[in-house]
Amino acid sequence: MTDDKAARWREERRAAAAAHGERLAERQRAESAQAQEQIDAFLRRALTDGPAPEPLSARSYDGRARYRTPLVGWYLRRDETVAVDTDGRFYVLTTPSSLTARLRGVTPEPSAPPLVIGAGGKDGESLDMAEALARVLAR
Repeated sequence: MTDDKAARWREERRAAAAAHGERLAERQRAESAQAQEQIDAFLRRALTDGPAPEPLSARSYDGRARYRTPLVGWYLRRDETVAVDTDGRFYVLTTPSSLTARLRGVTPEPSAPPLVIGAGGKDGESLDMAEALARVLAR
């Protein structure tokens, strides 16, 4: 392969990878928008019919420690590592272990909600957002 052909091939591969990345990002944005619509519908119902929101805490990555947060909302998984607050923001409530966190608590950052919570995890650990929200309403 000549240097020109190799350079052209590398540039085509780079462009194809960039296009693939953009398609993936666009699909994730669309899925996140759908999940947010589900959360918004859940929020309207939960705030009028219940269940009542509760104070949310974060867990250390190893699951041994719990840390206070300023958040109030509903846990979406039984292990209490994912939640939605009363403003409809989605949180993954895991954090590194820390003495400072034990004393002061933590303030998790919201993240874009997925349509499938835990997608790509071990078998049985993924959960559709719609199903998770329906479980909370059924309490």
